[in-house]
Amino acid sequence: MSQAVQVVGSLLILTAFAAAQRGMLDPKSRVYLLLNLVGSATLAVEAALVRQWGFLLLEGAWALVSAAGLAGSLRRSEKA
Repeated sequence: MSQAVQVVGSLLILTAFAAAQRGMLDPKSRVYLLLNLVGSATLAVEAALVRQWGFLLLEGAWALVSAAGLAGSLRRSEKA
């Protein structure tokens, strides 16, 4: 099960990245940020469970940056 969860998390991040590279998604869009947030948070939890600290640092930071970007996007839309 763990491998399947890791593959899904990775695919979410890679889908967002590939779509941004092809001009299909704006890296500041909510969809891009949400895909990155869910994918990286999933991988961070997996990393924590198996005590892979370097991977946890990478994915945890990725999740926090994505969450901050998404929160900023939501705040901006509330002000408009």
